[in-house]
Amino acid sequence: MEKIDNLDKQILEIISQNARIPFKDVAAECGVSRAAIHQRVQRLIDLGVIIGSGYHVNPKSLGYRTCTYVGIKLEKGSMYKPVVDELQKIPEIVECHFTTGSYTMMTKLYACDNEHLMDLLNNKIQEIPGVVSTETLISLDQSIKKEIPIRLEK
Repeated sequence: MEKIDNLDKQILEIISQNARIPFKDVAAECGVSRAAIHQRVQRLIDLGVIIGSGYHVNPKSLGYRTCTYVGIKLEKGSMYKPVVDELQKIPEIVECHFTTGSYTMMTKLYACDNEHLMDLLNNKIQEIPGVVSTETLISLDQSIKKEIPIRLEK
């Protein structure tokens, strides 16, 4: 991977705070041309440093009032890929991680209410071949949500 310099990091710091900021404003803050910002951002996208952009929709505004983390134990760790393929078909699951510790994997999902959550657990997740057990952790409040800090070299 190509080296990311301090200008790249400065750009990342600015746009990670506000993805809709005009390039002219980023350029002014960084002391370079708008074309330089455009080229740098495109390069960061091509390198896979910037992996997405867009709007974040508040799940509650769509009726999803329950954020839940589900720890999943599999019969065998080697079943991870086929289980992920099945989990991918459940639209309410927004994240899935292969983990160490008590669970083979951890998912994050949104449900409208407890009844919806119970349906997702009993009739969808626990019915996937290879899933041995699940543990459900309901998020009562999200206290922190932020991007990883951009470290500038001195």
